This record gives sequence, structure tokens and C-alpha cells, in this order.
Amino acid sequence: MHVRRELRGSGAGPRRALLCALSLGLLSSVSCRTAGVHRTEADQAAYGIIAEKQEDVFGRTEPFTIDSPADTLRRRLLLDQYLPRSSPASLGASRIEPIEQWPDAEYLEKSDVESSFTEAWDTRAAVQLTLIDALRVAAHESRDYQTQKERVFTAALLLDLERDRFRSTWAGTLKSLFQTDLEGAAVIDDEGTTDRQRVTGTENNALLNFSQRLENGMTFAASLGVDLVSLLTQQRLFSRGVFADVTVTVPLMRGSGKFVVTEPLTQAERNVVYAIYEFERFKREFAVDVAGEYLSVLRQLDAVQNTEDNYRRLIASTRRARRLADAGRLPEIQVDQSRQDELRSRNQWVSSRESYKRQLDGFKLSLGLPIDASIELDRQELVALTEAMQGLLSAAQPEGAEEETPAADAPITLATPGYGSAGRHEMNQTAAIIAALDNRLDLRVAVGRVLDSQRATAVAADQLRADITLLGSGSAGERRTLASVRSDDAILRPDEGLYSSLLTIDLPLERTAERNAYRTTLIELEQAVRDVQALEDQIKLDVRNGLSRLLEARESMRIQAESVKVADRRVASTNLFLEAGRAEIRDVLEAQDALVNAQNAVTAALVNYRVNELALQRDLGLLEVDEQGLWREYNPEERTD
Repeated sequence: MHVRRELRGSGAGPRRALLCALSLGLLSSVSCRTAGVHRTEADQAAYGIIAEKQEDVFGRTEPFTIDSPADTLRRRLLLDQYLPRSSPASLGASRIEPIEQWPDAEYLEKSDVESSFTEAWDTRAAVQLTLIDALRVAAHESRDYQTQKERVFTAALLLDLERDRFRSTWAGTLKSLFQTDLEGAAVIDDEGTTDRQRVTGTENNALLNFSQRLENGMTFAASLGVDLVSLLTQQRLFSRGVFADVTVTVPLMRGSGKFVVTEPLTQAERNVVYAIYEFERFKREFAVDVAGEYLSVLRQLDAVQNTEDNYRRLIASTRRARRLADAGRLPEIQVDQSRQDELRSRNQWVSSRESYKRQLDGFKLSLGLPIDASIELDRQELVALTEAMQGLLSAAQPEGAEEETPAADAPITLATPGYGSAGRHEMNQTAAIIAALDNRLDLRVAVGRVLDSQRATAVAADQLRADITLLGSGSAGERRTLASVRSDDAILRPDEGLYSSLLTIDLPLERTAERNAYRTTLIELEQAVRDVQALEDQIKLDVRNGLSRLLEARESMRIQAESVKVADRRVASTNLFLEAGRAEIRDVLEAQDALVNAQNAVTAALVNYRVNELALQRDLGLLEVDEQGLWREYNPEERTD
């Protein structure tokens, strides 16, 4: 026996060297999977899921990324216009100084090369944005837009985690123990003298685990391990242990069946679809909001121009009144009236200018651009809008007006506004409601929540049943430690293994928590049904209100356009009458005030009609917005149903 131990011990060194080499090789391989590698794998999984679900719900895919670009318009404006900033974070994540322990250097190392997006503008001067530019900038720079995309990405990661629960899982562990017993072990020499010698040894263990969960609830787990134990003192003994374990768990009643087991996975799948729907809905709402803010700023800019023109006219009126008064043709009190109106007009001019600046700053904030950046909006957008609306403004008079003035005592018939000359997006109310119910993505989510609640109720009912579980296990081989180093090498022989089975029955005698949970799911189902009803009614209200506002804005455009014509004539005639001494300065001032009010009103009506036109398409679910934030409007001529 002593000789065999020496022979076995003579091979301990090479075997330990081999184990160390394998361990170091495995550790080296694993260490190559840096944080950046894991991030890349997570991105691939999430983007793959998002593309898969886009194809499922829309029949197409579109580019999607949550990576913040290194080169943004915000960053270039801050740098090129020398705007104050608080820290490197103002320029983006790629400009922050990483801490010493930062795990993913590649994440912050983004290219500084000028991108095709920002090169469209000279950021050293005032940047002029068209409406299309504003939509693209908002999708590229807006913080709210980025947050919504990250919600979709997070939902995809959660789905990947749920899918991972049903994947084959491998795990490996390596352990190495070095142990020294200074008290030592008792040794009797040839003369019968007892001596104690220090005992030093190592235990090395390699364990490979495998697990698999099936959709019917059955779980399978297996492990295979190797122990290498050796003494570095005394006879330098060495022993090897080999072992294997297998466990199978099968639920037979509660928690069994594909429907119940895969419910978390099913819900995660649907949550990604909901997130995509909600993001698509957000894009449409966001695009309409950006357009509304853009046109509102232009409307205020037009008001600045109107108040400036009115201020100039009142200055001229005051000068003319002063000359007429000096000539004795006008009372001094009328000169004071003109002067008062001139001062009031200056106040309106200053107020409108400052209001424009505030609105423009708020719009920059919505786009995600620096508030103090030099940004200008394209006034031609308002001109183009006016030209596009000429078809609706072509009528010389608002609907219901008469060409010839009848006698004063003639019967008066009021013509109600109708759809005889409606815009291209004004439609029959019933048809609009049907279109909205067919296309609104938030309604699809609400209806889907009803189905989710039904599934949750069924799963909760399953928890009321008895819990019957069948457990089977088997093991073969033997472990080795320093305490068993004197044992022979273990041999893995399945025919000499230990096998067992266990049947566990948990009778449903106490199910108070499960009972209450079940009743709660029924309440949640009723709430989900009410949510669908409430949203359906809200959609109908949105559509009816949208059509009503569109009709009102159309009539207002025509009324205000006619009002501008009347105000122009009134200003011209009162100035002539004033020169002829047949009118007072008050008449001129009132005419000029009416003109500026009519000019502001017609611009407001134009903007209001356009924004409501976009809002109606959004509420009908017919406005499409791509990944760049650009919309594709609904064309009624293309409708085939």
C-alpha cells in the first residue's frame, strides 16, 4: 500500500499542473468577456426583440437605437456660440471624465467626427430652423424622446430575461483550497516513538452545472464535478473524486401546464408590444406638439410685426394730429388721445417682443437645445401656410353672408356652418369615429389589458389548487476532501449510484392569500373593462371635439380674412376723412386698432386650423411619424375602405 501511494503521489505534481493550466485557461477566457462585451450582447438581444415585435405589429421594421450620438446640435451650439455651461456633462456623456473604476471605456469613447445631421447648419451664427428641421432636431435632441425610446429598450431587456428562464443554462465553478494544520498529525516511527508532523494539503474542485426549465413546468438540473486532493507533506498522498448529480422536478397540479408556467413570458412579450405602441403614439403626439409650438412662435413673431406696424402708424397719426392742431384744424384733446394711443401701442410692441422671446426659449427647451443659443425660425413657413390655406380663404365672404344687402325689415335667416367647403381632412363624424377606433394604438393597448387580466385571473385560480410535486434525483461517484485523501480514486459508475423519488402533496386547506389574490384579479378585470369603455368614449369625444374645432377654425379664418379687408378699408377712409375734416382722430385710432387686431386674429386662425388639422389626424391614429420625427399625413384620396 505504501508503494502504491508513492507511485500515485509521484503523479500528483503533473496532475496539479494540468488542473492549474485548465483553470487559468478557463479564467482567461472568461475574463475576456468585459463589461463592454456584455453591453454589446444586451444591445443585440434587445434590438433583435424590438425588430421582431415591430415586424409583428406593423409588418415592417425601422431603425431604433438608444445610443446618444457623440455629436449633437446642442453640443455644437454650446461650443461654437461660446455659451456658458456648468460641467462637461453639458456636452454629453462622451465628454464626462470617467472615474477610476469605470468598467466600460469604449462606451464613452465616441467619435468626434462631424455627423451628417449637424453639418446641415452653421452653428457659429444664428441657426435657422424650418418646421421640418424642428421635427428632426426634436427627434434627435429631445430628452423626452430619448426617455421614451429607453422605455421600449427596457421592456425588451425584461423580455430577454424571461426568455432566459427557459433556455439551457450552463454554469461552472472552480475552487482551490490550501490548508496547513500546524498542530499536525501523530506519526509513530520504527522505534515506537510518537511524533507530530505538520500537515499541508490542497483541495481543488471543478464543478459544471446544467439546468433546463420546460414550458410544462418540469425542471431538470444536473452537475458533474471533479475533486483533486493532495497532501504536500508526509507521504504526499493524492486522491481524485468524481461525482454526478441529476434532479428532476415535475409539478402535477398547481403551477403545471404551459399556460400557467409561461404566463410571465407571455406578459413580457405583450409588454414589449405595448411599449412599441406607446412609443409610436408618443411620436405622433410629440410631432404635433412640436409643430404646434413652432407655429405658435411664428404667430407671436407675426404679432410682433403687426404691433410694430401699428406703432409706426400711430406715431405718424400723432405727428399728423399735431400739425393739424397747430393749424387750428384739430382740438388739442384729440392730439392727446393720439399720443395716449401711441404710448399704449409702444407698450403692446414691447410686450409682444418679450412674449416672442419667452415662447422661443420655451420651444428651444422642448427641442432639447440650449435656451441661450441663437436660434431663428423660418418666417416663410407662415407664408407657405397662408398660401396652402388659400383654397379655404378664397371665398370673399364667410359662409352665410349675402352678396346684396336686403331691406332692414326683411326676414333674417342665419346660415349654420357646414361642410360645403370643408378642408380635405374634415370628414363625416361617424366615419371619423370608426377610423379612430380602428387605428388608435392606445385603444389596442387598453383592449390588450383586458386579455391580460383574464390570463391573470386564470393563473390566480390555478394557485387555489392542491400542490402535487414529483421529485426524482440520482447521484453517482464520490467527493474527496483532505480528510479522505487516503481513499482510492473515485470512479463514476451510474450502475452503482443512489436514486430516489419523492411525491409531495400540499392539500389546499389554507389558501387565504391565494383566495384574496384571485378576487383581486376579478376586480382588476372589471377595472380593465371600464378603462376600455372610458378610453373609447374619450376617443369619440376627442374626434368630435377635433372636428368641431376644425370647423370653428375654418369659419374663423374666413371671418378674420374678411375682417382684415374691412379694417384696411376703414383705415384708409378714416385717414381721408380726417384730412377733409369730416372725421375725428378717435375714428382713425379705432380703425388702426381694429386693423392690428384683425391681422393678429387671422394669423391665429390660420395656425389654429393647421394645428387642429394635425391633431385630428393624430386622434384618428392616421398620422404616421418615422424614426427621424418626420410625419406622413393621411391622404383621404388614398382611403379605399
